[in-house]
Amino acid sequence: MDQRREIINLVLKCALICSTIIIVWKTLILLTNCASPMIISLNGEQPDFRGLGDILVLTNYDSASVQARDLVVFRIEGRDIPIVHRVIKVRAKKDGYFKILTKGDMNVVDDRGLYPSGQLWIEKKDVIGKVYGYVQSAIFRFSYC
Repeated sequence: MDQRREIINLVLKCALICSTIIIVWKTLILLTNCASPMIISLNGEQPDFRGLGDILVLTNYDSASVQARDLVVFRIEGRDIPIVHRVIKVRAKKDGYFKILTKGDMNVVDDRGLYPSGQLWIEKKDVIGKVYGYVQSAIFRFSYC
């Protein structure tokens, strides 16, 4: 009988932890208006944040308009991993629609070579979010020192 209670107690604790994580994640989605409110940096290319493993906090509000020099996260058709690069040019319309041209800070040329054939700009629908801030990760610092 005691063993059964311990198992039920363990299952309930695991369910509580899982539901808390889901609630926190959904709350972040609501607060940032972004389907992916946080992503992890997979390389250390951008000088604004330190590098590999940093957690980038994103926002996707229309009021937070994208401007040149902003860091944005976008997805390219046919590629699974989102890209974090800086906006170098913006073509905006009054209705809120925009197109942007991006470039990695360590790259010599813009990202048009990364875009699908015939595409010259990243459209609003391709942008996952604008980088609002970041949290440094100490985990990867120790393994690469």
